[in-house]
Amino acid sequence: MSNPRFAIAILAAGKGTRLKSKLPKVLHRIAGRPLLSHVVHAASTIVAPSDIFCIIGHEADRVRAEIAPLGTEFIEQREQNGTGHALMQCREALAAYDHVLVLSGDVPLMRPETIASVRDFHTARGAAMTILTAEPPDPFGYGRIVRRTVHGVSSDQVEAIVEQKQLTPEQEDIGEINSGIYAFDVRELFARIDQLSTDNPHGEFYLTQIAGILQRDGKHVLALRTPNASEVLGVNTRRELAHLDSILRERKTRELMDNGVTIFKPETVLIDAGVSIGADTVIEPFVQLLGETSIGEDCLIRSYSVLTNTQVADGVRVNQGTIAEESCVERGAIIGPYARLRQGSEIGPEAHVGNFVETKKTKLARGAKANHLTYLGDAEIGERANIGAGTITCNYDGVNKHKTIIGARAFIGSDTTLVAPVRVGDGAYVGAASCITKDIPDDSLGLTRPQLVIREGWALEKRAKLEAAKEKK
Repeated sequence: MSNPRFAIAILAAGKGTRLKSKLPKVLHRIAGRPLLSHVVHAASTIVAPSDIFCIIGHEADRVRAEIAPLGTEFIEQREQNGTGHALMQCREALAAYDHVLVLSGDVPLMRPETIASVRDFHTARGAAMTILTAEPPDPFGYGRIVRRTVHGVSSDQVEAIVEQKQLTPEQEDIGEINSGIYAFDVRELFARIDQLSTDNPHGEFYLTQIAGILQRDGKHVLALRTPNASEVLGVNTRRELAHLDSILRERKTRELMDNGVTIFKPETVLIDAGVSIGADTVIEPFVQLLGETSIGEDCLIRSYSVLTNTQVADGVRVNQGTIAEESCVERGAIIGPYARLRQGSEIGPEAHVGNFVETKKTKLARGAKANHLTYLGDAEIGERANIGAGTITCNYDGVNKHKTIIGARAFIGSDTTLVAPVRVGDGAYVGAASCITKDIPDDSLGLTRPQLVIREGWALEKRAKLEAAKEKK
């Protein structure tokens, strides 16, 4: 068959009792994504998302809602009766395919290259079933792969899959395990899947039984060993969750460094799987880059900064302790230290957002500056405008949010309060400590300070009165 059609089925119906959680097992997160999302991302490099079928059961609606944006199909396994029962639910959906790869939704370290190798080996060898195997440091608890010996040499043919409790003393030395990841010829699979039995301690239908049924009928059941046993690690406990998270994050930092990113003390940084970083960018210790954050080339991200779903262009400097989420920072801007960019902040080219400045749904145009102790919410700041220390946009009236517009080259004096909706025109000045409640025309001065009153000698009189009061006591 020149172009066999492949589907990928992902087993994701389990509850994950040992995690002791209200959250479905496959929605627990590592490296910033749900376990199932990692598997879907890897599978999507092999087939189109519409050819991926997530078999869901426990908290099915919750799993569907989380994973649906990735474009996969869903099949519901209303009763969780084992892996074989899960594939029984797919009979109709997989009827148009020639082969199906079966992955586990709680095995997030699987690389696309490994999935592709299973597909290619399976088709090249004409197998009815291919089992991905591994040799972990400690195989205890796993089903072992007994390979058929041909002329005294171990072959790719599988003789048997033997569970831990059924191992003979001779078989206990076998280190090769069944990973639970398979490829099947769809026609051969569904011609025999109804022969599965529940004659086992758990009373469930297991896919491993298919191997023996196919062998009995003279079909090829083959084993392909992955060179990296960690790829087939699953999650059953919180400790395993943390262990796999550390593996994925180490893999991510290595990948970034191999592509030209400098990361000092990589063991201290937290970089999610969805993050992208350009060459010659420097990441200092204790930085967190989360979600789908993207950072351009030649940037500096200094220690203790946390960026979540934030887009950073080339040549940006993010100083220490900056917090940014759902924001955009354009080329050459300088942020921080200790700035906070909240959702919807757009920081223009060469703009400055400095010490203890907070922005929310605010756009700073090219070269605009807010360097100290300022809150800018629901605002538009024009090119090269300067916002003095202590400025506040009063954007909320208790019911609705309102907008503040500050024109190009405007100068806002320190400790100014701008009561929205209000506009300060291009080139206008606002005097320090003013409370602006009306629009300021272009090139005008807005000033609301009361006249300064000076009473000479007042302080001496005040102190004298205080001392006299003390003596009476």
